[in-house]
Amino acid sequence: MQCHVASGEGVHERIHAFPRVRVTCSLSRMSLSEQSITHLVVHKLIKDQHGPASMSLRQGTSPVTASAQRLVDDISQHYADKLGKGYGRFEEDEASFPMPRLIRQHVVEQSLDFSALSRQMMEHLQVRMDAEQLASGGYVLIARLRNSLSDHLLVAIITEAMGTAITESLDIVDSAHLDFANMRVAGRIDLQAWQNGAERYISFLKGRSEVAQYFKLFLGCNDVVIALKETQKLVRTLGHFADTQGLEQGARDELMQRAHGYLDELGESSTPVSLGDAAEKIWPDAPERLRHALDDDALDLASGFVPDRRAIRPLVRFKANAPQWKLEFDRASLRSGAVVYDRKSDTVILSNVPEQLKRALMEE
Repeated sequence: MQCHVASGEGVHERIHAFPRVRVTCSLSRMSLSEQSITHLVVHKLIKDQHGPASMSLRQGTSPVTASAQRLVDDISQHYADKLGKGYGRFEEDEASFPMPRLIRQHVVEQSLDFSALSRQMMEHLQVRMDAEQLASGGYVLIARLRNSLSDHLLVAIITEAMGTAITESLDIVDSAHLDFANMRVAGRIDLQAWQNGAERYISFLKGRSEVAQYFKLFLGCNDVVIALKETQKLVRTLGHFADTQGLEQGARDELMQRAHGYLDELGESSTPVSLGDAAEKIWPDAPERLRHALDDDALDLASGFVPDRRAIRPLVRFKANAPQWKLEFDRASLRSGAVVYDRKSDTVILSNVPEQLKRALMEE
């Protein structure tokens, strides 16, 4: 027996389409040459693990030279490439978390110039760093960056690493350099989104949780993650990724099945998701491609939330409704032929109808 469900609402498109995620231009995906440094300063925090912190502050701001632009672009690129960011908004208690007050005085009231802003930020950063025994010092770069779409405040702590160089006389010597690859402490405040009242406008590297915690407190960031929303965002991103890869239906279904199985296990065991691990598990053939998609700053996709098992059902289940009917079935049914859409007659055909449903239909 076959049951035909007819509708004139483009059923084929609704069955085979996956929810899209809107992708806007972000700093991580645009040409870094488009960002303009309006203010820049580099200070230094001096601290060994388990020791107290002290500061060496620059007098005035740093000139925006070609070298400075290259430094900021390199830091921005490394920041954009790192997975595992936290996202949030300012804490409301400005007495304990002074960053929103300082930002307001600089950006809105314009009563605090950038040099004074950076010095007060450093004083608060020193207090937070003193409270974290495992934190270590480094050069603290604070920059305000603008382009046609955004206005950001970037803060990053960069350490030095020892490398090797060859002199003009071909001697081999030690050479210190800034270690971008191991940058673990950095954050960005989207000043425009903050002024527009966005839900989240701060991002920071989560890194090792104990180190990230003091920097999050320095930023005054409340990073409460709503697991349901983040899971839904991840599901939409996976669907968009499958679309952009041009996958055949079978390969697409396999990707979604792997994603569902992996996220379901995490949800059942209450284990937070790591976006880097998720890329490896869900798309092992080319994890870097999926990492790139998950890391788009326009998504503000957080790491470290426990997947909501209700929100991952669309990965393997299809649901649709019209004024006179509702449908829900496993997406695999489209491959097996248990559910078929006939374009000519504009009908959905359900096969292998169970006896209980047959009897109910006969009674109508």
